[in-house]
Amino acid sequence: MTTAQHTVEKIGGTSMSNYEAVRDNIIIGKRKKSDLYQRIFVVSAYGGVTNELLEHKKTGEPGVYALFADAESDWAWGDDLTKLIQLLTDINGELFADPMLKQQADQFITDRIEGVRGCLIDLQRLCSYGQFQLEEHLLTVREMLAGIGEAHSAFNTALKLQQEGINARFVDLTGWRDSELLPLDEKLKQAFDAIDLSRELPIVTGYAQCKEGLMRTFDRGYSEMTFSRTAVITNAREAIIHKEYHLSSADPNIVGEDKVVPLGRTNYDVADQLANLGMEAIHPRAGKGLRQNEIPLRVMNTFEPEHTGTLITGDYVSEKPQVEIVAGAKGVFAIEVFDQDMQGEPGSDRRILDVLSRFKVRFMSKDTNANTITHYVDTTLKHVKRVVKALEEEFPNAEISTRKVALVSAIGSDMKVPGILARSVKSLADKDISVLAIHQCMRQVDIQFVVDEDKYDQAIVALHGALIEPHNHEYAIVAASTTAS
Repeated sequence: MTTAQHTVEKIGGTSMSNYEAVRDNIIIGKRKKSDLYQRIFVVSAYGGVTNELLEHKKTGEPGVYALFADAESDWAWGDDLTKLIQLLTDINGELFADPMLKQQADQFITDRIEGVRGCLIDLQRLCSYGQFQLEEHLLTVREMLAGIGEAHSAFNTALKLQQEGINARFVDLTGWRDSELLPLDEKLKQAFDAIDLSRELPIVTGYAQCKEGLMRTFDRGYSEMTFSRTAVITNAREAIIHKEYHLSSADPNIVGEDKVVPLGRTNYDVADQLANLGMEAIHPRAGKGLRQNEIPLRVMNTFEPEHTGTLITGDYVSEKPQVEIVAGAKGVFAIEVFDQDMQGEPGSDRRILDVLSRFKVRFMSKDTNANTITHYVDTTLKHVKRVVKALEEEFPNAEISTRKVALVSAIGSDMKVPGILARSVKSLADKDISVLAIHQCMRQVDIQFVVDEDKYDQAIVALHGALIEPHNHEYAIVAASTTAS
């Protein structure tokens, strides 16, 4: 590594699907040829490809992995792999007009997929013997399949940029045919030690095979971890995420594009609150390394390259107390345990958490009083039923109830404003939205409202209208500087 003045930049899947926008707005922009380097790009798979490889993120529709893991499907996964080759070579056809380059790209991805096919056939055959259990290998299979998507997009991008006269270098972290399995940090050091950032532009796979097994902890958020550890290991000046939208004061699809505004500045505490709600600012575990090493994170809109985006740092606090963003989550289940025997029993909450942990159910928030503990969880109805059954066994005298709700939060780096809670509740009441529960910590970085799920959109609109829109922010709530100093 020759210098520490570089940036590490992550490009999301939707952006990756638009090569011209990535090239013109992110990689080249208004830079002179000599200014193209000192950057590392960590790329996601093209939009929708990981859904085909694993399962659909929102609908759960099975991809290759889900079909392979389902013993009933037999060879259906093989047919899906064949369809996948067609899908990925079609993407190549749209990207490469030169038949020689298309042939090179097709050969690369076809070899990968056929290699995986052979591996899965061998694994199925091996597991037909009683001594070998398929379940023990499924996480490895999931990781191997996930890596195909990033290898495809990174290889193509490097090849296309090379054709256009840029010294791009494909950096494959997916572990394809690697002879040793290294810890993530060691793997990254090894990969970047051989690269001269002053004259090479690394295009890096968002998936990295490593001893820790990224998907075990992050599942489909693995590329954020690769991105953040790359920034830390290479001592980057700044980490940048390029998305198809700004990190805005609310979801423009709910509030309206004309009413939302980019945040501009915020801190890692706010980013943690957003991640808890399932928003993809940055995974808390990925943000931790950046925060500890004082590496600023910038979130930029691929399709608005002139805008300085939103800069996230560890020490930022807004000059005047204010709400910066209204966000939330639908499809949340409230699991309420009412048991008068719990009063004065400090171990009750721990017993509930043990049950949630056993079923790998994540809770987003909770509230308690003398004899009731409610956890708001992000999971499926099937898991909720299992949790309730286990809780009934653990607390035989308790009344346990569940309800589908939505969480809506007003969040800011400093919200110590007298009357903000009253204004928030009034804005909801004015729209006939009943508040089922309210949470506010003494640190006052967020206020969380629990409402009926069908009132989610209305609650977002009401809070944004009361807490953010009256300030008439234009460019951003607080404009970010072009440098993080």
